[in-house]
Amino acid sequence: MAPLRTGSVISTIYGDAILPRGGALALPDLLALMRRLGANDGVVRTAVSRLARDGVLEGRRTGRNSAYALTRTARTEFLAAVPRIYGAAPGDWDGTLHLAFPEPGTDRACLEASGFALLAPGVLIGPRAPRQPVHTIAGITEPGTAQVLAMRAWPLQHSEARYRTFLDAFTPFTGCIAETDLDAMAARTAVIHAFRRAALRDPHLPPGLLPPGWTGLAARALCRTLYTRFAPASERWLDSTSTGSGPLPRGPDPVPRFETEA
Repeated sequence: MAPLRTGSVISTIYGDAILPRGGALALPDLLALMRRLGANDGVVRTAVSRLARDGVLEGRRTGRNSAYALTRTARTEFLAAVPRIYGAAPGDWDGTLHLAFPEPGTDRACLEASGFALLAPGVLIGPRAPRQPVHTIAGITEPGTAQVLAMRAWPLQHSEARYRTFLDAFTPFTGCIAETDLDAMAARTAVIHAFRRAALRDPHLPPGLLPPGWTGLAARALCRTLYTRFAPASERWLDSTSTGSGPLPRGPDPVPRFETEA
């Protein structure tokens, strides 16, 4: 793995496995896991240093032990992403598209967080009412028109390709069983990392705005199946790791749970 990809995988490990337990991970344990994923120690150390400089990780020392945890800012960002990765696919929708007309210079972050996308200069479109006060028109209910506008505002070709790549890569492993707890942790990480990269770029449109045979549904189902299979053994491996000053804490439900589809 190249250094940039290594850093991305490390971020996945912390967001998926360490954050739910509220702890840190000793560097030797991180090195062992990353070795199993094909990264050498030097590349991992470089990536960890870069993540620390970028404010994603913070180091802790206890005697000769080094451990790293997510910073407060990184924890907030990861928690905000949890529903997009582990949540169920969008379900209920009243069939109405909302047009928003923010004033020039308005911060659009809240609109984008509400699922809005740019349709034309000065005009955003979303499947649900925005969370912030803004001039809106909620009146596009004709299915054909809604589909056309959705395809223009949310080009899905790239998301489709990412999900297809995930399905092609991981469908052959549906019958695999991890031989060791470390193998299970490596498999869990590989699965959720690949799915995360697709899910975080998916606009998560309601079914009524998706093309027929949308691969995102099959990819989410496959990820849920594989992740659930590897989770128990991977949690045993995490139970054996250290924060640098003691065992990694285990909360009442440390494993992120995929929500079932409605």
